[in-house]
Amino acid sequence: MTSTTSTPARKRVLLAAPRGYCAGVDRAVVAVEKALEHYGAPVYVRKEIVHNKYVVETLASRGAVFVDDTDEVPEGARVVFSAHGVSPAVRAAAASRSLQTIDATCPLVTKVHKEAVRFAADDYEILLIGHDGHEEVEGTQGEAPDHIQVVNSPEAVDEVVVRDPEKLVWISQTTLSVDETMETVRRLRERFPHLQDPPSDDICYATQNRQVAVKKLAPACDVVITVGSANSSNSVRLVEVALDAGARSSYRVDRAADIDPAWLVGASTVGVTSGASVPEILVRDVLDLLAAAGFEDVEEVRTATEDLMFSLPRELRADLRAGGAEPERRPGRPRREGRTAIDVQTV
Repeated sequence: MTSTTSTPARKRVLLAAPRGYCAGVDRAVVAVEKALEHYGAPVYVRKEIVHNKYVVETLASRGAVFVDDTDEVPEGARVVFSAHGVSPAVRAAAASRSLQTIDATCPLVTKVHKEAVRFAADDYEILLIGHDGHEEVEGTQGEAPDHIQVVNSPEAVDEVVVRDPEKLVWISQTTLSVDETMETVRRLRERFPHLQDPPSDDICYATQNRQVAVKKLAPACDVVITVGSANSSNSVRLVEVALDAGARSSYRVDRAADIDPAWLVGASTVGVTSGASVPEILVRDVLDLLAAAGFEDVEEVRTATEDLMFSLPRELRADLRAGGAEPERRPGRPRREGRTAIDVQTV
């Protein structure tokens, strides 16, 4: 009798690229770091500078003080506005307390704000596709509160009431699921055929790129792990995108220690990605944990290469130059994927 033995399935990791820090997040985090270096602690930050627990904890340990609103900042002190943007009312409140502001709003969010202002000036009613309560949505809606109503999801379309269906335009939060946003627009257009599009896509390049990469790797994965915090909209969307694209299971973790070993039982392929506010060190910790569990082979699944960088906020640049300090970031910092070597095979 001939005995046969089956060869165990090769355990591997499919690592999404792009992943992690986008240009707007990089800019905002560096702005707080530079401010701490130049002005010294404390530097106040309204809300979380970006939606990531590790980043906020790290900056807090260096002297950043995170507050919910400007009335918690001592009069005349310095405050950084987060990457998600703020409304004109917040700017006015800061000015009334003589606060020295550093505006770290992502330029792509600023673009949406300007769209809202322009459409409102032309007396359009604006449908803002996004999540009620998200800081970015609050900031955008604050630009023209009498002209903007928020549409939370495709299912919310039936509840939309407009005053003039022939003078209607949609804009969106920058960190949404592309597919869900387009479904919301499709349903809106069914109800309001004259609905106009914004002049350019509002969902940011980084959000789209991370979703495309996950869509490519998900069908081959038993498990997809997204590194990102619970209040990070784009990270939560990646979990959903992975499931919709064919992953057998999909989870979000803040850090490697959050991974449940039971998720890996019986798995041969694990996908890994991270949200746009996640530093690469957290991804590397996940890869180390997976390697210890036998998932040592890492194959990078790349769908785009990102090299965009934004200048630091103008207020900070001016002060750095006046003080003789370096106003810009130096290339090569290991913040985003691809900036330092990982032992991977590109597929």
